[in-house]
Amino acid sequence: MGVLALATYWLTRNTSVLPAAVLAAEARHDIDYFLRNFSIKSYDATGALKSELYGVEARHYLDTDILEIDLARLRNISVAGDVVNAAGDKALSNYDGSEVQLVGNAVVVREPKVGASTTGTVSAVPRLEFRGDFLHVFLNEERVSSYKPVVLIHGSDQFSGDTFEYNHLDGTAELKGRVKGLLLPRAAALPAR
Repeated sequence: MGVLALATYWLTRNTSVLPAAVLAAEARHDIDYFLRNFSIKSYDATGALKSELYGVEARHYLDTDILEIDLARLRNISVAGDVVNAAGDKALSNYDGSEVQLVGNAVVVREPKVGASTTGTVSAVPRLEFRGDFLHVFLNEERVSSYKPVVLIHGSDQFSGDTFEYNHLDGTAELKGRVKGLLLPRAAALPAR
């Protein structure tokens, strides 16, 4: 045991340590390019516009492959054809734009849709809006979440909670914590003409 301890001590004393300059260079978080007053468009396999990202200024960090955007605006067309707009004072986007974190005055809006139903009435899908200081948007999965308080506005109804999860594909929203809601009466459906 003594020989093993002595060998371990000798090995740690004689192993080369990386110089501080090498460690500092590896830990650098430098901007490798920037954009000003820009627009980035993404298209699906058929060539149709899938999303567009606008910003006043953006900085790309090579070590994390993150794009940091000031005064970000996002327009996305979902799989179901819904138009979703989002905005924030600042946004952080991953390398392929599939995840966007909106920070400061974050807003995500699914625009309303009107159409005829199978029963002969005009159906309207009301505007859906999420507001908070932080919203994490998963574009490919069509989800929005937040670990901070969020206000959800659905038509004329309004809900708030401490944390938030929304899944557009199955149409569910989950608010947790101190949840409050305000439900207003709806007008009767109009017959189709």
